[in-house]
Amino acid sequence: MPKTYDRAYFDKWYRDPAHAVGSAAELRRKVAMVVAQAEYYLGRPLRNVLDVGCGEGTWRAPLRALRPGIDYRGLDASDYVVARYGRSRNIGLARFGQLEHLRFDTRFDLIVCTDVLHYLKPAEIRAGLAGIVEMLEGIAFLELFTSRDDVDGDHHGFVSRAPGWYLRAFGNAGLLPCGSHCYLGPRLERRIAALERAQMPA
Repeated sequence: MPKTYDRAYFDKWYRDPAHAVGSAAELRRKVAMVVAQAEYYLGRPLRNVLDVGCGEGTWRAPLRALRPGIDYRGLDASDYVVARYGRSRNIGLARFGQLEHLRFDTRFDLIVCTDVLHYLKPAEIRAGLAGIVEMLEGIAFLELFTSRDDVDGDHHGFVSRAPGWYLRAFGNAGLLPCGSHCYLGPRLERRIAALERAQMPA
């Protein structure tokens, strides 16, 4: 059966202590790390963020706590999320693969996509990555889990792929790994030293 990303789903995986993975404190640390990484390579404060597969927009509050004036835009495939939080949290309806054609009037200093890619088919991943690279001014935070990881949480629809599969897909799209799920877009390629890259060529 296909999953339904309704209120019950988010209650279970984000709020029920019996199932939820992660915590608010962990999320704040993660957001702080990603903001620092992006600003280090950009050489200035973040101005805007695109959060793809954002769910209920949990990154929005910690991002704004660190950078109150930041422009946050979320995208999610859940009708429930958009109906409930679309206006108040600036979340639009879209699937990851639609990024191949979906564009905005600006590029983004940070593009976030967490806990999404390991549920998608290869064609959708490749299509969405093409759009991410084109819209990316700074770094992308693409958090996912592979066949090498001990995965907690929602296993329904999880696709267990080798780490190398994702690294090839990201590299083919034009993304440069710089550690901790962070990838530089082509516009920042000159700002990364050889030993800053998470994966060195043989």
